[in-house]
Amino acid sequence: MIKTKADLKYYLSEDLKRFGKKPSLKDWIVKNEVWFIYKYQRYLRFVEYYRNNNKSKIRYLYYYFLYRRLCYNLKIDIKPNNIGPGLRIYHLGALIRIKSNCRIGKNCTLQPGVVIGNKNLEDDGSFVKVGDNSFFGLGAKVFGEVVIGDNAVIGANSVVVKDVPDNCVVAGIPAKIIKMKK
Repeated sequence: MIKTKADLKYYLSEDLKRFGKKPSLKDWIVKNEVWFIYKYQRYLRFVEYYRNNNKSKIRYLYYYFLYRRLCYNLKIDIKPNNIGPGLRIYHLGALIRIKSNCRIGKNCTLQPGVVIGNKNLEDDGSFVKVGDNSFFGLGAKVFGEVVIGDNAVIGANSVVVKDVPDNCVVAGIPAKIIKMKK
């Protein structure tokens, strides 16, 4: 959780390390998806900081407005205070949705179409915990109360309904362990 300016700076620097390089003015002019993803991640971190900080409601509302506008335009719905530092979103496309009572560790990679948590309107109380250095392939889904270990790779179009151990690759519907990493 981002509570201080130092935390905010750390989260932003870790996100930028995973992102590669900061988008240029050319990316903004041409409207590359790289620029939109970068801005979305920055707005997400600022919303987290100002929500936890409670110092400036005006700044919180300003960044929340920008964040929600990009959520709607990019079809990305990641709730604040859910993802650790080092978030990487590769492409835009299908909906990316992460439920509000979900905790994801550092260095998470998301492809388009990832849904973590149930898609019901009412909250069923299920809690999803994802470890560090996780990778979610294109269209991966995680439903129910699931714990995913560190260094896990969830294959494309997989549906995870059971716990996933550390250092493994899972795929299929329902997801099964394909390979254990060394």
